[in-house]
Amino acid sequence: MAGSTFGTIFKITTWGESHGKGVGVVVDGCPAGLPLCEEDIQKFLDRRKPGQSKYTTPRKEDDTVEILSGVFDGKTTGTPISLVVYNKNQHSGDYSEIASYYRPGHADYTFDMKYGFRDYRGGGRSSGRETIGRVAAGAIAVKILNQLGITFTTYTKSIGPITVKNFDASQIAENPLNMPDTEAAENAQAYLDACMAELNSSGGVVECIICGMPVGIGDPVFEKLNANLAKAIMSIGAVKGFEIGDGFDVAKATGKNNNDAFRLSANGSIEKVTNHAGGILGGISDGSDIILRASIKPTPSIAATQQTVNKSGDEIDINIKGRHDPIIVPRAVVVVESMAAITIVDALFSNMSARMDSLATFYRK
Repeated sequence: MAGSTFGTIFKITTWGESHGKGVGVVVDGCPAGLPLCEEDIQKFLDRRKPGQSKYTTPRKEDDTVEILSGVFDGKTTGTPISLVVYNKNQHSGDYSEIASYYRPGHADYTFDMKYGFRDYRGGGRSSGRETIGRVAAGAIAVKILNQLGITFTTYTKSIGPITVKNFDASQIAENPLNMPDTEAAENAQAYLDACMAELNSSGGVVECIICGMPVGIGDPVFEKLNANLAKAIMSIGAVKGFEIGDGFDVAKATGKNNNDAFRLSANGSIEKVTNHAGGILGGISDGSDIILRASIKPTPSIAATQQTVNKSGDEIDINIKGRHDPIIVPRAVVVVESMAAITIVDALFSNMSARMDSLATFYRK
């Protein structure tokens, strides 16, 4: 299977299946000398692991990470970093029935048509559990970026019809939905309770704000920073929409109210008055915050009766068994952050060869 590798210089390859022995990632291109331990990565994995509230799958997994290579005496060696998380709580029998039919909203049908074969246990490579490798790699990317003064604030912006109105970053980790608005979180929980009572699920939006970006990262044609961020975020299985800055609202704007005016700051540097562009102009970072959003679809595995077709060509009604999230959004927050961080690190590394004076400064003795 092609397509499990992402990146040019800072490169990740995820591997494993939802109900196989384990899942993981190989990270290549990480510089030597980065302080790194399993606890650094575990903090990120704990943000996406199941079973933390009634709004996530009851599958109980510790998602404990092991570093197999690329780290010695607490620092990266510059060689490939291999990370593994072993699966310990698979209920593969819950999925034996779906081998004969195609679940609505899943990749069952397309996998069969492409490969003529599929791992039906929890979706195999199409499972949300594949994102463990992305998050483990994202933890490394974020640590690199933090050392460069680049930070992330990522959170649930909306769930169903409930949208954050009052932003308080301190509240993100204080509720099971990762919302920076206490009132919105309470309303969203009531909405989700109603969805669950109807054997239904909900979608929502994740917003990621990247602060401290230098000017000049990204290329103006096919390697636009916003284009690569879009690919990274859209590669997450549940994501169905992507926006930078004002996003789709620019279709209703005019040039006068959409353009970001420039001015001189107090220290004489150039800055923008507004940030409708979301921190990227012409595919290149402009020094202001990068603001992106991902629209996450409702969990397709719902307990309500659905219509489908089996491999024999019969139309049938099904009720999907197993342990499923009523909403994916809260656990997707760290996945979105991780893919954004991986993209930014790769762009920063690629940018080091953009100017002759930068090369001369780096290599001059």
